[in-house]
Amino acid sequence: MTASLEKVTDLLKKQKRVQDMVHGQNLPRQAIVETLVQRQHLAELHNLLGQLPASEIGGLLDGLPLEEAGMLWAQIPETRQNDVLWEISDARRQLLAGDREPAFDDSQMNAFVLVDGRLRQIPIEGRKDLEGVKPIWIDLLGASKAERNYVGAHFGLTLPDPDAVTDLEVSSRYLIEESGEIHLHSNFLLDREGNSRSVSVAFVLHQGILFTLRNEELPVFRLQRRRARTQPGYVSDCTDVLLDLYGADVEYSADSLEDIYTTLGKVGRQVLSEAISDREAATILGDIAEEEDLNGRIRGNILDTQRAINFLIRSKLMSTPQHEDARQILRNIDSLNSHTSFLFEKINFLMDATIGFININQNRRINQLTVFGVVFTPINILAGMGGMSEFSMMTQGIPWPLAYGGFLVGAGLIGMTTYVVLKRIDSKQIKAKKGV
Repeated sequence: MTASLEKVTDLLKKQKRVQDMVHGQNLPRQAIVETLVQRQHLAELHNLLGQLPASEIGGLLDGLPLEEAGMLWAQIPETRQNDVLWEISDARRQLLAGDREPAFDDSQMNAFVLVDGRLRQIPIEGRKDLEGVKPIWIDLLGASKAERNYVGAHFGLTLPDPDAVTDLEVSSRYLIEESGEIHLHSNFLLDREGNSRSVSVAFVLHQGILFTLRNEELPVFRLQRRRARTQPGYVSDCTDVLLDLYGADVEYSADSLEDIYTTLGKVGRQVLSEAISDREAATILGDIAEEEDLNGRIRGNILDTQRAINFLIRSKLMSTPQHEDARQILRNIDSLNSHTSFLFEKINFLMDATIGFININQNRRINQLTVFGVVFTPINILAGMGGMSEFSMMTQGIPWPLAYGGFLVGAGLIGMTTYVVLKRIDSKQIKAKKGV
């Protein structure tokens, strides 16, 4: 920070010094000189600003004298000004940008208040929208560090980065702070065709408000918002919202398991058909591997949810009806665990069966090569004899077309006879196995 402040201050002073010097002299090319010098200094300043994060630029604006801060603010690209506004003090922001307020541009932030037993959604587009709002749930999607810091400061807490919580040990993802805040960090399933994954979500319970932070939209949250808006009495406080989100995630996982059953049913009918080509087997193995990955992710997510629910039960912060809801979620998780175990067994069976068909195809090709090798062995022997000098002696006096023609016919008869004998032996073995 100190080094950046020195560089920016030096550039601003150089620019002001050159401007004063050029304006104080009556040069014939004064305008050209002034323009070139200004462009050089501005290019250096823009390069420096492009390398600094918004938080550091905000610190520079707060630390510089007002005149230099105004010069620096004028050089900040318009696309970055909103991010920088979050990082500077209100007093300096008023002097530099007037009444302009930082807005939640790229992120989506919504506050939910309880009205007549239903959740009412209030979009938050700027800092003024938070004033006078008494929500039970605040949902932040893709919020920047500055936005999280402001919202946290407004409500008197520190909001974490949902992606950073995955670096914590699993045992540290469920805790109660000394101030009474409850922190939970869980993975929620995002099941998209060909790209299913887990999305980290951070939960904070603070003074009757649930804060949810994530960087991707999730179907579970859309479902929860729709239910709470349309069903009166669906939620009564922030703990109900939290439990319903976990319950909806379990339902979503159950739907994904049903899709796995459907996919494996189709794969099973292919595997149990009479014959599978190697290309079909490769496709089947790819489908099985994808479903195995999804099944494992579901099992890991519901285990994570199970631990979070057990933590809430041990915290003794829930009412009796909420305790019953939590235990019902745990019963649903136990049911899903048995399904995931069955699916793992079915996946292993289909995998082994598919690999078995691949081995059968390989054995069939090897058997064909063996038959060809046996058929051509006598012919190779005759061919070797035909290339010897004794063959010329034995066929002395016989025209060579007749000699070699007879040789070829004899070789062909021997090869055919060998092939017929091998086929009969193979058919007898097959009949013997069927008879057994």
